[in-house]
Amino acid sequence: MVKMKPKECQNVEYKEGWHDKYLAWICGFANAQGAVMYFGVNDEHEIIGLDNVDRLMEDIPNKIVTTMGVVVDVNLHEQDGLEYIEVEIEPSNIPINYKGKYYYRSGSTMQELRGPALQQFILKKMGRSWDDIPNDSATIGDLDQAAINYFLRKGYENGRITNEERNMPIEMLLQNLDLINEDGKLKNAALLLFAKRPQKYFTSVRFHIGRFGVDEADLMFQDVVEGNIIQMADRVVDLLKAKYLIMPITFKGMNRIEKLEVPEEALREILYNAIIHKDYTGVHIQMRVWNDHVEVWNDGELPAGYTLETLLGQHSSRPRNKNIANAFFKAGFIDAWGRGYKKIREGFEGAGLPMPEVENFCGGVRVSFKRRNVNLEHQDVLGYTDYILASQLTKRQRRIVDRLVETGQWNALENVLENVLETSATLAVLFGVDARTIRRDLNALQSKGVIRRDGPDRGGRRVILKKIEP
Repeated sequence: MVKMKPKECQNVEYKEGWHDKYLAWICGFANAQGAVMYFGVNDEHEIIGLDNVDRLMEDIPNKIVTTMGVVVDVNLHEQDGLEYIEVEIEPSNIPINYKGKYYYRSGSTMQELRGPALQQFILKKMGRSWDDIPNDSATIGDLDQAAINYFLRKGYENGRITNEERNMPIEMLLQNLDLINEDGKLKNAALLLFAKRPQKYFTSVRFHIGRFGVDEADLMFQDVVEGNIIQMADRVVDLLKAKYLIMPITFKGMNRIEKLEVPEEALREILYNAIIHKDYTGVHIQMRVWNDHVEVWNDGELPAGYTLETLLGQHSSRPRNKNIANAFFKAGFIDAWGRGYKKIREGFEGAGLPMPEVENFCGGVRVSFKRRNVNLEHQDVLGYTDYILASQLTKRQRRIVDRLVETGQWNALENVLENVLETSATLAVLFGVDARTIRRDLNALQSKGVIRRDGPDRGGRRVILKKIEP
């Protein structure tokens, strides 16, 4: 067999013969990055030739232009007496359909676009994003003035909003942020950012947090953060500090220092990315907190061709939701130059933690990062993460911790958290005081970072974090 040398092209396809089903392939290539298709050539690049070449040279371009309105280059080649056809398909800057259906070449597969995927594709071809679509039923009265004030205050504090902008009418502010169209209709971005109840319009505007034990089936407790997205990162961080992550307490002289176990600014950058780049036609954002690491997942994959190496290097910013990204920039939450992951890396490296891993996963983006100073298994209770001077505790508080470790009361305290009163009563009898005093001691130990509650008020356990030294 005679072999041919194909043209250099990102997508090259070889077909032994022509069938009209390949019109859908041509549609998919035109909607994607284009391609070169060879007919009369097998997968090994061997030329096997075509029959009725003259008819095909007329039929192929006519069928393509008739069914799709696309003009392609159709070239006839001959080698050693065998004729084959080359069809060059350029990428189209407008959506192309074949018999009313939209196809798209992704990797090695040809996909028919439907529903939200089709909507996103058409918007992208038109140079628009989903958050730019106006909502016919919403009005300015649906917006939360407190959320707008929060945005203006943050932007002013970060030097991105002037005092004049802070005092302008809401309609003018929305116009300046491109959150309202020429007909006075609020865009999706305005409702996501500032609506009193954005879930009324978009069911996936939620941030789910779950604390997991040994595996996915071991869900210990969970929370859902709802409301506008401009304040969502603050709410998530507050919840993580209160319930899910550790804030070890240390003392420098007389100064008390509380610092989150992961770098907070880098954590916020991860949350901003998940919120800004989420596909809001998909499902809610999900955070899984494990013993040794945390995973954050948002619907919507990385831009085509982007990898972790791309994100860490110099790259352009390509937000999925342009208007949302602009509002977060004006608030001072993000940069506009694609520096987010560089800041994340610097934050984690500065804290002595490995760089988070970023990957496309299950139709979205998953960011995983390690936790520090985590000691959640009760059998490892003696592996303290830090220490505290005995002089900073009362005598009874020191005795409580010693008792928990030395006499097996650790298990009692762990199990009794389902009924805190009983635990307090048990310890009260042990130390000859009332239950209220014991609860006060436990709260004091927790506030000093000696112990912490891992879980909700009912259910969960306490973890000893610090060793008491004289």
